[in-house]
Amino acid sequence: MSETVEIRQLTAEDYIDLKESMLRAYPDMAGSYWREPTLRRLIEVFPEGQIAITVNEKVVGCALSIIVDYGKFGDEHTYEQITGYYTFNTHNPKGDILYGIEVFVHPDFRGKRLARRLYDARKNLCERLNLRGIVAGGRIPNYEKYADQLTPREYIEKVKDKEIYDPTLTFQFSNDFLVKKILKNYLPNDEASKGFATLLQWYNIYYEKDADTVRYNKSTVRIGLVQWQMRDYGSLDGFLQQVEYYIDAVSDYGSDFVVFPELFNAPLMAEFNQMDSAQAIRGVAKYTEQIRDWFIGKAVAYNVNIITGSMPVLIEDALYNISYLCRRDGTFDHYIKIHPTPSEVYAWGIKGGNELKTFDTDCGKIGIQICYDVEFPEPSRILAEEGMQILFVPFLTDTQHAFNRVRFCAQARAIENECYVAIAGCVGNLPKVNNMDLQYAQSAVLTPSDFAFPVTGVKADATTNTEMVVIADVDLVLLKELHAFGSVQTKKDIRKDLYEVKWKK
Repeated sequence: MSETVEIRQLTAEDYIDLKESMLRAYPDMAGSYWREPTLRRLIEVFPEGQIAITVNEKVVGCALSIIVDYGKFGDEHTYEQITGYYTFNTHNPKGDILYGIEVFVHPDFRGKRLARRLYDARKNLCERLNLRGIVAGGRIPNYEKYADQLTPREYIEKVKDKEIYDPTLTFQFSNDFLVKKILKNYLPNDEASKGFATLLQWYNIYYEKDADTVRYNKSTVRIGLVQWQMRDYGSLDGFLQQVEYYIDAVSDYGSDFVVFPELFNAPLMAEFNQMDSAQAIRGVAKYTEQIRDWFIGKAVAYNVNIITGSMPVLIEDALYNISYLCRRDGTFDHYIKIHPTPSEVYAWGIKGGNELKTFDTDCGKIGIQICYDVEFPEPSRILAEEGMQILFVPFLTDTQHAFNRVRFCAQARAIENECYVAIAGCVGNLPKVNNMDLQYAQSAVLTPSDFAFPVTGVKADATTNTEMVVIADVDLVLLKELHAFGSVQTKKDIRKDLYEVKWKK
């Protein structure tokens, strides 16, 4: 005979079935079952939080919860305190934590993953209500067998390492709960656990601290990459006219970001071609602040965040390679390339920057690295630890070998840091500009490598060496799920007890 399993809201009419299941579930705690008036009171206080599971319409288990303002209790509390001595006057609809006060399944129906369904339903409720997470006090019913040999902490560690099986704690670990603390006298009548309990927490990765604000709530982010054609634009006005064409085109697709390549304003060096390379690029640098201010205006006008590629800039007579983030709210930030290539140093005298940081945008936290920077894994790791979700890499490469260094390293940064990486490069040639003869590029949006992402790790890419734009959507929620539930979790599994990356400045 087939069985029908259903998850639904618990009602007061379910009490008879529920009592039978509870008495069978806790044979070592005789008399410690829920009385009908208490259960009715709980359902009246928070009906949505009381979840039943049925098999062939018979209630065989449940998960009971309240919402609490956890800061008023902290980690030192008892079961009676958290439930208001079973009055449930501690329930606060405006609280931040879903507190699990009961979960069990009739022993005749175990082995069917019914408890997991209850836990999943509770997690869904937590996510739907936008609560920080779930907290619960958990029994350790097998501890009585080891109490003479192990402290509670030692027992928990051995359960975690799968050296000991505990029917409750082992299950909690398998459902992504973490032990925050060991509680004494949480349930004084629990002889099997010797009065001890684990304070467990599950974190809601979708939690938004201020769900009423637009900032950071955007899940799908649209990125527009400009694969820029190097050519003679005649003048600064002609150059900016072509730039605006691309901003306009990309914004028409509702993009959140438009990304230009490294040193894409190099065609302006033609004006200074009678000079040597070092003087010519300093001549172009005089336009940088003007171009930056122009970009700021266009970001607002076209309602798009602009990564301005990179441009040379003079700061106290020293030459740097700088990229600007021009936000659509009119604010801007900058990043200076940390690792100039040997040719940049030799031909132009470019110096490396000394600052590294993430940038807040209305589409989450981003990082910027310029070309050669992405070939060094440590800075990207630091940005990832600061919460970077998208790394933008404007680049300029002349040969396929040089391009492959950028492309392969960018792909590695996406995998190891569990983030998106968007690379945008220049194509074509500038026969009248010294030291800028050839360009090779294939712009792309790269992803981590797991089931939720393309099997190639490429969300979208351009045709090699062709002037065009690439438009791609990336889902930031997928990153949160990857961090928590990925097949491998490179950010989480770093052996910080053995090694770490530090920023010295």
